[in-house]
Amino acid sequence: MSWIDDRPEVRNVRCGAADLNGQARGKRVPRKFAAKLEEEGTRFPFSILNLDIWGEDVEDSPLVFEAGDPDGVLMPTERGYVPMPWLNSPSALLPMWMFHEDGTPFAGDPRQALARVVERYKARGLTPVVATEMEFYLVDDSGDGIRQPRSPRSGKRRPGAEILSLRALDAFDMFFNDLYDACDAMNIPAEAAISEVGMGQFEINLEHVPDALKAADDAWLFKMLVRGLARNHGMAASFMAKPYEEYAGSGLHTHFSVVDADGKNLMANDTFEGTPLLHNAIAGCLKGIPDLALIFAPHGNSYDRLVPESHAPTGVCWAYDNRTASVRVPGGSFKARRVEHRVAGGDVNPYLFLAAVLGSALIGIEDNLTPPKPISGNAYDQDLAQIPDTWAAAIDAFEHSPLARRIFDPTLVENLVMTKRQELHYFAELSEEEQLELYLDTV
Repeated sequence: MSWIDDRPEVRNVRCGAADLNGQARGKRVPRKFAAKLEEEGTRFPFSILNLDIWGEDVEDSPLVFEAGDPDGVLMPTERGYVPMPWLNSPSALLPMWMFHEDGTPFAGDPRQALARVVERYKARGLTPVVATEMEFYLVDDSGDGIRQPRSPRSGKRRPGAEILSLRALDAFDMFFNDLYDACDAMNIPAEAAISEVGMGQFEINLEHVPDALKAADDAWLFKMLVRGLARNHGMAASFMAKPYEEYAGSGLHTHFSVVDADGKNLMANDTFEGTPLLHNAIAGCLKGIPDLALIFAPHGNSYDRLVPESHAPTGVCWAYDNRTASVRVPGGSFKARRVEHRVAGGDVNPYLFLAAVLGSALIGIEDNLTPPKPISGNAYDQDLAQIPDTWAAAIDAFEHSPLARRIFDPTLVENLVMTKRQELHYFAELSEEEQLELYLDTV
């Protein structure tokens, strides 16, 4: 029996897939067509997963007029249905991914890109265990610009950051209660919530799972949920990398380890330093950062976050338990040794992000790379190779990177470069207010 058969209250179904910007693209269908979706999937053009951030076709894309804008086949992912608790009427979302007519995966689908990386791990008898840290702002966007929303409890605004403040969490208690209930309903493994460095900024950690595709699904669905639920509470929620010039940006960090067929953590031993495989993975991550910056910082606003003394990394380096480094080995039990990748903003596509992180780590393992010595102290004060600090530089680096083509199919590399060059061109014509409006609800 289908999930939806047990839920007669569900009135309609969405089917959707993530495009290159992480936007959900799909259809809304009446409940009576759900069985057909499950069995036969649906169809829409390959080019739909390669739209720009405005939802427009990419000019001169080989997927559009050159090819005749042909259809791909969308089939349900192994996730199955999830409820959509932010909507007024009981509804369900069926996540999909794209294939060719002959059943081969469409290389331009971000979820297929991550699956390709996971298969390479599997071929070596390895499994990545992945968690994400989701940072976002709650904002009042009802007037000109944005500001911190009023507390539903007191009706007051509290300007200023309140790091790890229980009072800040309590001010939005009803929102967080509803959010955790919705995460349970959607099988999103939400852990602790904290108030963060920025004004109205919060972070919720999602648990480690031995399934990178599920971890990416969780992050993608979580962003959709938080944005929708915030509107129900009279606010907006934004994963924009840098909504406020004067406050820290929002990141999307990932923690990952690698286990063998018996579930043994291959990054951990009885030493502080960890295993050679840990160091291989770190070296691969460091090698990948300059070439893959476009994945970690995909939008014009992303580069406002990557500035010194901003709680976001700028130098390519690693360290033990040091949050100024771009790659960090967290403290705690030696048995729990893992890598934290700290470069990405909250505005990333979770599928491309995890493919880039895990793919670069795997290159380090495959090539037996050795990292430089870990840094100590403030990374901002040290002479380090720098993460690309402009959108144009990141696009160029990604386009010409052999490493990027070891992780991503050339089709996806070319599509993403064309998309970002188009966005770069039109973004330059926007005022600051228009830039904020573009990204606030979108990414």
